[in-house]
Amino acid sequence: MKHPAHQQRIVLNAVRHIHSCVSVPMLRRPQRAFHVISAANYPRKRQFFTSNPYLSQSNDDSRQLSNQQQQAPSAKRKPTRVATTKNSLRRVAIIAQQPKLGSDGKTPPADQTDPSNIVSATCIAEAFDMPMVLDILSAHGFAIDPDVTGFDTNEVLHARGVNGGDIFVFPSGTVVTWSLPPDVVTKQIMRAAQEPHSEDLREAEDLEFTTDISKELSTLKGDVIVLGTRREHKEGDTQDTTLAKIAFSSGLARSTKLAVLESALTSYFESTRTIPSLLSRGSGVPLGRRFILRKTGELLSLRARLNHYSELTDSLPDIFWDSRSELGLEGYYDQVGRALDVNVRIRALNQKMDYAQEIASVLREMSSEQHGTRLEWIIIVLIAVEVVFELRRIVLEWRQEREAAAAAEHIE
Repeated sequence: MKHPAHQQRIVLNAVRHIHSCVSVPMLRRPQRAFHVISAANYPRKRQFFTSNPYLSQSNDDSRQLSNQQQQAPSAKRKPTRVATTKNSLRRVAIIAQQPKLGSDGKTPPADQTDPSNIVSATCIAEAFDMPMVLDILSAHGFAIDPDVTGFDTNEVLHARGVNGGDIFVFPSGTVVTWSLPPDVVTKQIMRAAQEPHSEDLREAEDLEFTTDISKELSTLKGDVIVLGTRREHKEGDTQDTTLAKIAFSSGLARSTKLAVLESALTSYFESTRTIPSLLSRGSGVPLGRRFILRKTGELLSLRARLNHYSELTDSLPDIFWDSRSELGLEGYYDQVGRALDVNVRIRALNQKMDYAQEIASVLREMSSEQHGTRLEWIIIVLIAVEVVFELRRIVLEWRQEREAAAAAEHIE
């Protein structure tokens, strides 16, 4: 007979066997989520802030992995395009970096878009001490007359820097630079300037230039100088190109020098602006003789600087008289003059000086009349004083005679 405990164990084992047999054919219930979460096969991790660098690194890795999983399904979608404003700095910078298109819709050569292809002329003084300029440029390592043009250094001084930029210094006080900033040169040669201009009286003009290896002759198209460098490209001879640069530079220096005189005449008119209105009112001009003489001297100096002491009115500078005619230097000089209206400006400047001369003549006449009137009044006053003294003498003599007569009667 079996023990009751043993029978109870047998019954429990049977129940467990029946339960396992019944549960085997049943499928496991699938797990479902009530909201969108990460994939079930990836374990979820808690994201929390910690000062532990190792835990923080693990959290960052899990966060990066989760971001990759979320972005993976939408990888094929195009990113949203951010609308840029019309005047945004980024758009302006992108447009500025893009090369400008030519008239034919094609991108021009690099030499046309290079900002260093600028001819700059600056008039900084009334004249230059050319031997001192030569010494200064030589001391700074510039090559003097590298292409052996044969011009006298007292007429034009050509120097070239290590980067290939050209410098042309003229005795009229003007510096012309090609592919070089003018400030680099003007600061160095200011010691050689005679009667230097102040900052507000300096004048500068710029032109663009480019090269064309298919042409032998140079030309000026609008405001762009086109240098024909076919001979330089084939034979390696840069002398003709340098001579063309000298001719263009001389014309540009002439225009800059003329601009200085125009500014000086404008300042002169500003100082005498109120004189015609005062004359029209008939109130006279309360100006001293010293002021009138000073303004007359300034006007005569401007006229002399324009017509006598410079080559502004000459059709061709003296440095080009001995040049070969086939080079066409006179034509280059004239092209710059026509493009910048030099002759028209000279004629207009002389007409303005004629008008200023008329005002100065009126002032001198008025000054002479005032001076004559003053002398006349002085003479009148002197005559009046003399009459007073004469009357006093007559009165004193009459009193003396009367006193003498009275004394004689008293004695008798």
